[in-house]
Amino acid sequence: MGDEIDQIDLKLWLDSELLQKQNLLKTSFLELFEDLGNNFPNELLREFFTDSRGKKISKGSNLLGAPYLVLDLIRNFDLDTGANLRLINWFGQGMFICAFFGKNFRLPLDHFLHDGFAFGLTEQPWELPEQVLEHKTTRNVTEQLLSKAKYQLWIKKLELEGSKKVIFTYLKQEIEKILALKSTPQDKS
Repeated sequence: MGDEIDQIDLKLWLDSELLQKQNLLKTSFLELFEDLGNNFPNELLREFFTDSRGKKISKGSNLLGAPYLVLDLIRNFDLDTGANLRLINWFGQGMFICAFFGKNFRLPLDHFLHDGFAFGLTEQPWELPEQVLEHKTTRNVTEQLLSKAKYQLWIKKLELEGSKKVIFTYLKQEIEKILALKSTPQDKS
């Protein structure tokens, strides 16, 4: 065994108060995501994107050592024509909203830039650690960049404050702003 893992923090392991707080926090965010998902019926998602596959909450325990929760709305990940709205709660890093679109799906560019989003520059859409920690994003988005991109991923860190109700309203409004946008057809020549 390596020296770095030779010791086990038994005091932390037995800190039931800390573990209960962590579980309560995870449960609170899970309930928040469930409430948000239930607030966006599948019919509404299909109005925005006809091939919507609904909603899904995913959770994990190790995104660079931290737990995370994901709420996906629409869930069509086709790199050419897909769309997905994702809220990611990455414990220790924050809450992020991501809007994924296939390369042939366009929404008004100005909305994302004026609303504080950055454009993802990673090889794959869901490389959150690279986008957030290594800043592999840009706010200098041009039509030329979009035309060369394999997909579009817009990402924004959300600043949370206030009660659960206030946070719910804020997150709901962020999603609604994107769902209110209209797609423009792309010239396939």
